Amino acid sequence: MHIVIINGPNLNLLGTRAPEIYGSTTLQDVEEMCTRWAEEVGATITAYQSNHEGDLIDRLQRSSSVDGIVINPGAFTHYSYAIRDAIEAIPVPTVEVHISNIHDREPWRRTSVVSDVCVATIFGRGVDGYRDAIRHIAARAAWPAETIPYGPARDEVADLRVPPTAGPHPVVVLIHGGFWRETVGRDLLDGIAIDLTRRGWATWNIEYPRIGSGGDRVTTPAAVETAIRSLAAIAEDRNLDLSRMIVIGCGSGGYLAIRSAAEEHEPRFRALVGLAPIGDLEAADHAAVGDGAVAAFMQGPSGDESERYAAPSSDETLPLGIPLLVVHGDRDDRIPVELSRSFVGRAADLGDTVVYHEFEGVGHDVLIDPESTAWQTVADEIDRFRR
Repeated sequence: MHIVIINGPNLNLLGTRAPEIYGSTTLQDVEEMCTRWAEEVGATITAYQSNHEGDLIDRLQRSSSVDGIVINPGAFTHYSYAIRDAIEAIPVPTVEVHISNIHDREPWRRTSVVSDVCVATIFGRGVDGYRDAIRHIAARAAWPAETIPYGPARDEVADLRVPPTAGPHPVVVLIHGGFWRETVGRDLLDGIAIDLTRRGWATWNIEYPRIGSGGDRVTTPAAVETAIRSLAAIAEDRNLDLSRMIVIGCGSGGYLAIRSAAEEHEPRFRALVGLAPIGDLEAADHAAVGDGAVAAFMQGPSGDESERYAAPSSDETLPLGIPLLVVHGDRDDRIPVELSRSFVGRAADLGDTVVYHEFEGVGHDVLIDPESTAWQTVADEIDRFRR
């Protein structure tokens, strides 16, 4: 697999230009990191940078036979329809990357004329966005997904992967975390989605409105619920068995998963899996989890501080009446392990069947690394729900 990394105007100044926004990493550093990240997924890269629009277009056209393109168009993002047309003209999956959160800066930076011809847009993750773009391209190559809209908004889509074997197939609904912020997307669960599909599950990896893109304590859970219910409309055509459906929520997505599991579905989920889930919103808020993200999410559409705890805590939805599998690493520096300990204790006290694994020496991201021992332990347990 070969991936071309294309950087546009002024990115040659990385490390010296506005380091408070773009950091101190140089372009050479980025290219070296991209080489290592590509090697991790069995790929090679060619890196290219230019301050000239025509040069970028020429490089895109010369890349029509590669396996993927990662492009940071710089300021051309906001007005270059010529670059947009060049991306659209070549049959290569292209991921748009921006180091900063372009939606949290000047209004003119929020417009991208290239995003609708890219398979994904990653922004606000620093230089790690290049790593995630490379991994997304590799995941698409390893197991292509069918992206299906479940609503009219840009973020109201989900990726469906279906095993090649005869069905009907059991279904895993995946709900990503990221503290409900728009800079984190469903691409982070590509790896475990592919692993589960290889194990015989159909996977439904949901995107949803987040803080900054229309999401809040009201609209976000409602969108997730719509995404899950929309499976009924495609189940027969895609050979899905919704009577064998489970939901997996990671981090803040765990809250959304628990909320959904408490809804009246027919058929009901067979089980709920929480990967370091936020189970108690108020406790998470008091613990300053997500650097204020919990508070921002709970304030809701009006932003009225008095409505802060109007959203039900997932702890308040207990008992769920379905089996719970909850896992957490004791080295998690994003969501305190004490939140899971409290949540599973409460669920068990109220009569839910709970299996809890606390992994020693494990941090947050390890739980969604398909190569990790922690994930393989979780996946083996998940397979029990397929029977």
